[in-house]
Amino acid sequence: MIPRLVVAAPSSGSGKTTVATGLMAALRARGLRVSPHKVGPDYIDPGYHALATGRPGRNLDPWLAGEERVAPLFLHGAAGCDVAVVEGVMGLFDGKGETDFASTAHVARLLDAPVVLVVDAARQSRSVAAVVHGFATFDPRVRVGGVVLNRVGSDRHEELCRAALDAAGVPVLGAIRRDDAVATPSRHLGLIPAAEREAEAVSSVARLGELVSRSCDLDALVRLAATAPALPGTPWNPAAAGTARPDPKIVAVAGGAAFTFGYTEHVELLRAAGAEIAVFDPLHDEKLPEGTGAVIIGGGFPEVYAAELAANEPLRAQVAAFDGPIAAECAGLLYLCEELDGRRMCGRVPGKARMTGRLTLGYREATAVSRSLLTRPGERFRGHEFHRTTADLGGWALYRWEGGADGYGDALLTASYLHLHWAGSPVLAQRLVSSSRSPSVLR
Repeated sequence: MIPRLVVAAPSSGSGKTTVATGLMAALRARGLRVSPHKVGPDYIDPGYHALATGRPGRNLDPWLAGEERVAPLFLHGAAGCDVAVVEGVMGLFDGKGETDFASTAHVARLLDAPVVLVVDAARQSRSVAAVVHGFATFDPRVRVGGVVLNRVGSDRHEELCRAALDAAGVPVLGAIRRDDAVATPSRHLGLIPAAEREAEAVSSVARLGELVSRSCDLDALVRLAATAPALPGTPWNPAAAGTARPDPKIVAVAGGAAFTFGYTEHVELLRAAGAEIAVFDPLHDEKLPEGTGAVIIGGGFPEVYAAELAANEPLRAQVAAFDGPIAAECAGLLYLCEELDGRRMCGRVPGKARMTGRLTLGYREATAVSRSLLTRPGERFRGHEFHRTTADLGGWALYRWEGGADGYGDALLTASYLHLHWAGSPVLAQRLVSSSRSPSVLR
């Protein structure tokens, strides 16, 4: 039995992150062990969840990992916890394309978890009852257990909203006043990651916890979480993906402010395959970790730090000369290109990248068309794109999907805009670790 709640909303911008992160922090302050989760592929919110709970933020995405793995991944991440809080994505029923596949509602059904609906009450009063009624009755398989009103303007405004919802038979579990002091700064891809704000992010999360603690009925929320039934099945086990190498290899993973995107399960799969993880910061470290046998450069914001990355010439040269396997996603692809916005990068990938004003966003069902470190021709992968840059790779393609193509690779390299969740393709960790080597002297 793992008590659990899904925090959802009618639409993006309603306050899900405020309520979910604040609730995590408030429950932890009560002494509870809180397991944090996020619906969808988002990397940024889980960083704030980790600060709020002291545990890794984890994603639950039926598209990337497979719907059959959502409950096992949840059970794995929530093991030993007193309560789990799952933050939704977009509107409650917004999924892939015209369906609710991979939506918050889909995950709530897979977890058999009650939903707390966060409603932005600004510029309405009695109408909130109509909104909640519609969401509570739209799909009888989704149980809306209560409402948290957000951006409430006054005592009178709260009274009107509560009266309307009382008549509709939906309990109000909290009412949060407008408070600009708890706003989290954003830029071109959403919130600024917690790892880039450090002490400021810790303070922001603490304020969110205080806000939710004084504005919401925590006892009622815990009681609602406890109504979730036992979840059948067994927890996901990274060790089940394959056999660990008898001679552990060091896998260097890019971190720091420029490379903040990564799924916790990737590290768990790598360790289960026999890797030792060493984190390095391309902004500051002039060398790869001693004994590096493979390199992973994930997502993040190299475009924000292009000047600093370019200035670290010793590391760029070492990455370019590295004779072991390299796996790169999105930001990693940009860093490996010859240039990013006119500034020199590593040059391991023959292409130039630049910022654009266009957001590329969405799920992709990709087929590998070239052999690379991690891919074999004909293999299919479910991934996600999320960027405002473009890379000219001279027509080279590693993956193709309906309406698009992307990526570059060779026997020791896989570099692409495509974000993958390795729990959905655990062979990727095995391939990377098995290709690791004791590196020669770096040139």
